[in-house]
Amino acid sequence: MLPDPLSSTFAALADPTRRAILARLALGETSVMELAKPFDMSLPAISKHLKVLEHAGLIARGREAQWRPCRIAPDSFRKVDFWLGNFRRFWDESFNRLDGLLEEMKAEEAAKAPPRSTSKVRVKKEKQRGRTRG
Repeated sequence: MLPDPLSSTFAALADPTRRAILARLALGETSVMELAKPFDMSLPAISKHLKVLEHAGLIARGREAQWRPCRIAPDSFRKVDFWLGNFRRFWDESFNRLDGLLEEMKAEEAAKAPPRSTSKVRVKKEKQRGRTRG
């Protein structure tokens, strides 16, 4: 049984080397040789990572004579973003409810607090400025 496309995408994103490759490709199209430079691994190992990314639909590879450019393929990212969108809405709504609850609690605290005496505040400010003898 073949895994669904979303599972392949998340499996590909699970590896830090592949995420680093995608981060580099987010800057623009580049060759396999350029992608391999920052990594302490063989070119065949990089090629295996690229095959996983390509199979997941995260990158596309071309062929222009001897140059093999790689680039981001946005379709799989859109599918992940769409899937995550449901969770994003859930968390946004949860945080909005929490904000509302905190505002209500602040208003209740302010209503319960005894009124502040203006003379105490004035004396405190004057002490801070060094105007009183106390």
